[in-house]
Amino acid sequence: MNLVIDVGNTLVKLAVFSENKLIEKQTVELSNIIEAIKGLKAVYKSIKQAIVSSVGKLDDKTLEEIKNLFSLFVVDANTRLPFINKYQTPKTLGVDRIGLVCAAVNQFPKTNTLIIDAGTCITYDFVTSSEEYLGGAISPGLRMRYKALNNLTAKLPLLDTEMPESIIGDSTITSIHSGVVYGVLKEMEGIILNYQEKYSDLTVILTGGDCNFLSKQLKSTIFVNLNFLLEGLNQILQFNSNE
Repeated sequence: MNLVIDVGNTLVKLAVFSENKLIEKQTVELSNIIEAIKGLKAVYKSIKQAIVSSVGKLDDKTLEEIKNLFSLFVVDANTRLPFINKYQTPKTLGVDRIGLVCAAVNQFPKTNTLIIDAGTCITYDFVTSSEEYLGGAISPGLRMRYKALNNLTAKLPLLDTEMPESIIGDSTITSIHSGVVYGVLKEMEGIILNYQEKYSDLTVILTGGDCNFLSKQLKSTIFVNLNFLLEGLNQILQFNSNE
């Protein structure tokens, strides 16, 4: 069994895999990570190795504590990958994006694939049918847009995410919902269309914390997989364990 540890910008996701099958998933605060990992270790005594991907603030002390529990693999810019990385600045490429591309190559081999991760940020990552990763785009996520309107203006309120009833907002509140939500949806639709114009056989995967909220409104044909990053990280661990 493998333990996958995904440290994001706000929360930590923990997933137990038996080969490629997801057995259990937990989401915890970073301050509770060691307690949660020890709890999983007590239940799943067959866990021998773990992989950690961190775009958040995981300190060296916590890493050492995890290393004392398992054989630990840390994803970084030097990790051996099952695709050709053509990103011009590989050392700045987020480890979460690396994991998503690995999942795409493993689950959709020899396919032109666009992965959209709708989380704190929205990332777009493209890998060709020749398994060459070319790059993509990064933009603000839903919550970041709501917060920016509140933080960077004098009077606009901070709202909870909500699907607007109409694209025409007839109040300040409904106008904010329309601008944020439809802005994200139209951005995604436009980027997908631009890729489809160049790659007619494009496969699109939507993942991330907001994927279920957004997928119901997108007109494009997409695969929705909330666990895509966790699966990709598990595949990186397996790939590097079979050297």
